[in-house]
Amino acid sequence: MKTALIVDDSRVVRKVARKILEGNGFACDEAEDGQQALTACQKKLPDLILLDWNMPVMTGIEFLPKLRELPEGGTPCVIFCTTENDMSHIQQAIGAGANEYIMKPFDNDIIQGKLVQLGLLDEQA
Repeated sequence: MKTALIVDDSRVVRKVARKILEGNGFACDEAEDGQQALTACQKKLPDLILLDWNMPVMTGIEFLPKLRELPEGGTPCVIFCTTENDMSHIQQAIGAGANEYIMKPFDNDIIQGKLVQLGLLDEQA
């Protein structure tokens, strides 16, 4: 089973994302900020990380280069999931190592589309 780490300081967003990802066959863990996510990734890297930008302790954009520096840290697919929608934020996220970028609010169709693009989900799912 594929694994996902949902990183967002909003419990509601984590809950919604978990429901969508579990419905698409992922086993999910959660982190409230980038530091918790980094600690989790140092123990075991997930297949997918759904990453918020604005969080306390360590933001998503601070977390991402630290993830990519870990042994095998280039392996997880990272989808930035945020309200930041201007081109400079998108370019910064991709430049830092994100694979994809989606806007909040998101739904199952949006997540499924990105999972298919990243090769984490078959199209017929």
